[in-house]
Amino acid sequence: MNKILKDKRFICIAIFIAIIVLDQISKIWVKTHMALGSSIWIADWFQINFQENNGMAFSIEMGPKVFLTLFRIVAVGGLIYIIRKLIKEGYKTGFIVCMTLITAGALGNIIDCVFYGVLFSDSHRQIAEFMPADGGYGTWLNGKVVDMLYFPLCRLPEWVPVFGGDIFFRPVFNIADSAVCTGVFSVLVFERKELSKFMGEDNENDNDNQNDNQNDNNSVEIESKSESNEKE
Repeated sequence: MNKILKDKRFICIAIFIAIIVLDQISKIWVKTHMALGSSIWIADWFQINFQENNGMAFSIEMGPKVFLTLFRIVAVGGLIYIIRKLIKEGYKTGFIVCMTLITAGALGNIIDCVFYGVLFSDSHRQIAEFMPADGGYGTWLNGKVVDMLYFPLCRLPEWVPVFGGDIFFRPVFNIADSAVCTGVFSVLVFERKELSKFMGEDNENDNDNQNDNQNDNNSVEIESKSESNEKE
């Protein structure tokens, strides 16, 4: 059992499946129980707020939807290849887990984009129907990403320039977005050495050190020859 838990492939697969399942369960529940724009207050600082977007994380839109979806699919394929390479080459488990979080999160939103337009009816002023007889609200590759996690932690004081009176941290996001952001943040903060190694910076530094050492050795040899010539 301990051997299985230490297996990097097992860890990656388990994390990958867990994120996809949790992400899709939460989205499907919201889609089939809430109308677009409605909210359920869980606490003063947290609510389930049903929103949809056409773009990247936190509702940022970038370019035509079909091309964006196709780009995501290609990117996830590349990330899966990279993860397999990282496992094969013996990178640290923490770095591999971070890359798995990013990949699983990206795939979670891809599923919305690819399938939701066909699987669900429209959510405006109504609760969406799963597999409607008249067809979905969109087409393949044109589905909208479901967001629902909203943390209005506090309202900024009125004296704060520009943003005074606004709610701190306004984005509405989902579990997939959280996985991507957690993975990216963890790589930049905790796994910078492994990232540098993957990007080839360590090899460049090693080559620079070798060149410096070689230059130092050459300088020593030249000085030794000069001293010998002077003695003669």
